[in-house]
Formats: sequence, C-alpha cells, structure tokens
Amino acid sequence: MPHTTRPIPSRITAARRPAAMLLALALGLGGFHASAQSQVPPMRGEGAARHVCGGIGSDESTAMRAAMKSHPLSLLFARADGSYLADVGVTIRDAKGATALRLRADGPICLVDLPAGRYGVEAMADGRTQQREVELGRTPATADFRF
Repeated sequence: MPHTTRPIPSRITAARRPAAMLLALALGLGGFHASAQSQVPPMRGEGAARHVCGGIGSDESTAMRAAMKSHPLSLLFARADGSYLADVGVTIRDAKGATALRLRADGPICLVDLPAGRYGVEAMADGRTQQREVELGRTPATADFRF
C-alpha cells in the first residue's frame, strides 16, 4: 500500500482567515517598526530642548531619516561633494537671541525638539560658520548645511 500524507486540518476557519492574516501582518510590521526605531540613538537633554544626532551607517541613517517627520527640526550636515559630515558645533538661538540649545553633532543628522517659534541655527565645521533661520510649529522644518 503506497504511503500518502494528509494535510493537517487548520484550526482557522475560512471565515477567520482574513482576521488571522491581518493579525500576522500587524505583528510582523510592529516588529519591523520596533527594529527601525531601535536604530535611532536616545534623545539627549531635558524639558523643551532635546536632541539626538547620528546617521552613521546605512541602518541608522535610514532610521534617522524616517524619524525626521516626528520632530520639529532636522539638521543635515554634509561636505560640498555630498559626503556626510560629523563633529559639527551647533548653536540654536530663539527669536530674542537667547541660546535655546548648544550641541556637538556627532553624526550627519540631528533631530531637534524645541517649542514652536522662530530660531537662528548656527553650524560650525572645518573653520567655517553657516547660519539658517527656521520657523517651527506647523510642519517639521529642515536646515541643510554644506561645508
């Protein structure tokens, strides 16, 4: 007598398959989201002025860029040829000229949380200084610096 195998009966009925597929998809995407978020370094600072800089390596760069939409201000640093730049001194001043945040960017991307308002951003690298004006509030802003 030939040996035959029979499929194992599924405990998920045809009516419940779409719900089970959605649950599996949600669990899978949740794991993907968590792994992408784990690549973003922790925020530094306290209160209204917090920041995180990074973006060295493709995984961290991808995660940082994905997180840009969740922060009021993103800073990008690169050389004139487009290569990423780190070790940039940054001073952010509010509309009255008071220092709101001072940091040393240890990566080419910085995500900054500040209250809504107008700010002046000064970046210093390779012996040069550049300034940008930004307004935070309605939508995330990006200041791009090329040295």
